[in-house]
Amino acid sequence: MTGMNDAQVRSGAADGKAAPAYIQNLGGCMPPAIGAHGLDPATLQRYVDRLAAKLDGLKSDYETGALPILRISEETADIEAAEAAMARLADGASTIVFFGTGGSSLGGQTLAQLSGWNVPGTADEAQRRRPRTRFYDNLDATTLAAALATLDLPSTRFVVTSKSGGTVETLTQAVAALATVKKAGYADRIPAMFLGLTEPDKPGQKNGLRALFAAHAIPMLEHHTGIGGRFSVLTNVGMLPAIARGLDVRAVRRGAASVVSAMREASHPRVLAPALGAAAVVALAETKGVRAEIMMSYCDRLGRFGAWFVQLWAESLGKAGQGTTPIACLGPLDQHSQLQLFMDGPRDHLVTVMRTPTRGTGPVLDADLCRAAGIDFLAGRAMGDLVSAQSKAVPEALLRAGRPVRTFDIPHLDETSMGALFMHFMLETIFAADLFGVDPFDQPAVELAKTLTRSALAQA
Repeated sequence: MTGMNDAQVRSGAADGKAAPAYIQNLGGCMPPAIGAHGLDPATLQRYVDRLAAKLDGLKSDYETGALPILRISEETADIEAAEAAMARLADGASTIVFFGTGGSSLGGQTLAQLSGWNVPGTADEAQRRRPRTRFYDNLDATTLAAALATLDLPSTRFVVTSKSGGTVETLTQAVAALATVKKAGYADRIPAMFLGLTEPDKPGQKNGLRALFAAHAIPMLEHHTGIGGRFSVLTNVGMLPAIARGLDVRAVRRGAASVVSAMREASHPRVLAPALGAAAVVALAETKGVRAEIMMSYCDRLGRFGAWFVQLWAESLGKAGQGTTPIACLGPLDQHSQLQLFMDGPRDHLVTVMRTPTRGTGPVLDADLCRAAGIDFLAGRAMGDLVSAQSKAVPEALLRAGRPVRTFDIPHLDETSMGALFMHFMLETIFAADLFGVDPFDQPAVELAKTLTRSALAQA
């Protein structure tokens, strides 16, 4: 199969000259690696060929602007507006709180984590000079009450994100925060303490967040009307937290643009990494019964990326009896909690390993102490050597057990490569939806749950 002779697909270098943002390797899904449990080339070829029309459709969508996520990487006006809004909001701030749930938060968390958020001990001097960032995406009454009671309100700022303006969890957070600020005697400072992000005003359409914030003279940024939820990470939804953390948000978009460029230049899905990834995952599901995909990242800064991927894949593809189950794991941690299942349980798992170079990094282990601890083989080695070895040994062990493995090697984890990974998995999801025959952009089951929640409250 063209482009698969070495089972390796490079993406992220639109001009073919720059170093790749990532390297996807599907060899661990094929018979030479896992025997009869692997995809034979003819089967994979058949699934890839089915994506030819979708690839042409995406190229057309780019030209016409029908699918805005393909064009968002080229926009700059929203970034400039977000930077200006964040500069005003952060003035005099010690903490910036982000309220939002699901796609209104996970992408921002992923970008914030790239800069060290929620990774203990990684804040550098520049980060320590910036306001701290907190994300409250899950609605828990005890947690929110404790947070509002302990925040230093005069130096706290709040960013509230809801595309529709009607997300009840987010509105609940906003109402509680506003009431707390008022009760503490800072009502006159509310316009400087809050920032909203929601869709533009539409005649005849209710937007609770816009109405609430307009009544308090709170500044608002406009949420992209054509990109929502799980696909919004490259919009100002994701850019605001990234700006707050001091990341180069233009580089994030350049990375995403490189994958879009590769898509536009691809002569066939067989030479496009996201299409190949989608074909392999769906083919494994439909012909080999592999119904769960494990994303195991060997890097703390990719922890929330796994959570972002889980929502993207689950909410986009889990419809009409279709889809596969995504599971986020973190290596080496989850080697000790879940690897037994993946290696020796049902043959229904595909493990996607995300790796960054770690060899020679971290503390060098004292030889005498290593010998005393009985780990002589690590004497004088860097801690990153162990992680590097594990990130190679675990996939190899899975392969020997006949379990499919896909790897992503990320030569340099930064804003550019993160943007490329975001776009890879969004396109992969769209291609997979085409193979499954579902719409990747709706979420009918979620809407039903929202309706039933309101009904339950009304009857309580």
